[in-house]
Amino acid sequence: MDSRIVVIGAGMAGARLARRLGPACDVTLLGEEPHALYNRVLLAEVLAGRYGPEVIALPPVPGGADTVRRGVRAVRIDREARTVHCADGSSVGYHRLVLATGSNPVLPPLRGLDGGLPDGVHPFRTLDDCLALAALARRGTRAVVVGGGLLGVSASRALAERGADVVLAHQGPTPMDRHLDPEAGGLVRRHLEDLGVEVHTECHARGLRHRDGTVTGVELADGFVLDADCVVLACGVRPRTGLAADAGLEVLQGVVVDDALLTSDPYIHAIGDCAEHAGTVYGLATPALEQADVLAALLTTGDPEAPRYTGTRALTRLTLSGSGTFDVAAFGEPSPRPGDDVVRLADATRGAYRKVVVRGDRLVGGVLLGDLGTVGALARAWEGDDPLPDAPLLHLLTTDGGL
Repeated sequence: MDSRIVVIGAGMAGARLARRLGPACDVTLLGEEPHALYNRVLLAEVLAGRYGPEVIALPPVPGGADTVRRGVRAVRIDREARTVHCADGSSVGYHRLVLATGSNPVLPPLRGLDGGLPDGVHPFRTLDDCLALAALARRGTRAVVVGGGLLGVSASRALAERGADVVLAHQGPTPMDRHLDPEAGGLVRRHLEDLGVEVHTECHARGLRHRDGTVTGVELADGFVLDADCVVLACGVRPRTGLAADAGLEVLQGVVVDDALLTSDPYIHAIGDCAEHAGTVYGLATPALEQADVLAALLTTGDPEAPRYTGTRALTRLTLSGSGTFDVAAFGEPSPRPGDDVVRLADATRGAYRKVVVRGDRLVGGVLLGDLGTVGALARAWEGDDPLPDAPLLHLLTTDGGL
């Protein structure tokens, strides 16, 4: 077992790895944010006012006071000396280095962003973003969310619960169109509208209007301006790979790793949103945690026969609260290919919708909204990639006889 392990990035992947390595390892976790370690998945609950920041704190990492260094930004990796240099002038040596640098929010090419983000404009990626938006959002605040994916839908719901007048501007035909089929996306739209969110689809944001450095609106491609006191840029994320690229590691979309989560340097690993395994960057919590667990086992046992990381079949899940709870789950390929079997059950009155796609004798994708009573069984069947039982396909979607 290598004696000194340095982890760059104190998000969910890095924190999970440090906890799994335990007090028996000499671990240093470098975190750029000054806050205690927290669960990024629950940021929308903080923005909605349902949780305080302390509620989403992650379990502590075992070890001494130097194990977790908060508010420290790594700026350079010296691979020859096996040393990480930090912005505060300090440096730390390693026998093994793990990159868990996560991802950065994508900032769209909007007019008005040339000089940086105007006051009132925020991504929705960190606890600081969340707290800044929460301070702005109150009853009557005009909030515009640019981007209607998973993050934009979460932010819109949370701001509406704060009492803000929310407009969601999305380029696609329906919210969450990367994950959901049109019918399911339409149900998400209806739920948001029931919460008071004004949803604009198939519209393109062209620029930001601001006065004296403070945002006043979002200009659309057709010239229409959405008035705004605050703007959320929820346009996706991209792997944070700058440190790795500057150090000469192989980087494609993310930092390229093998089944041992090893980069092109035999002493450096990568996990989480920054890592690209077998051509895939997941950008989801479940794969990041699975990668952390696999790497912890490899680093602590030193067993060459220890299980390797072979990929994750991740399920996307979202809970929309407000006037009743509305659950969304999607996995695999929700759009069928020619020859696929599709089973669909819908109840417009209750806003319930279930659909699965079967290819041959395998479940390849599905979408569930409203009632997720069958999601556990479906997820297990999909994740295991096992042949489906010889039974009518309708049983995949029914619990207690149906919807």
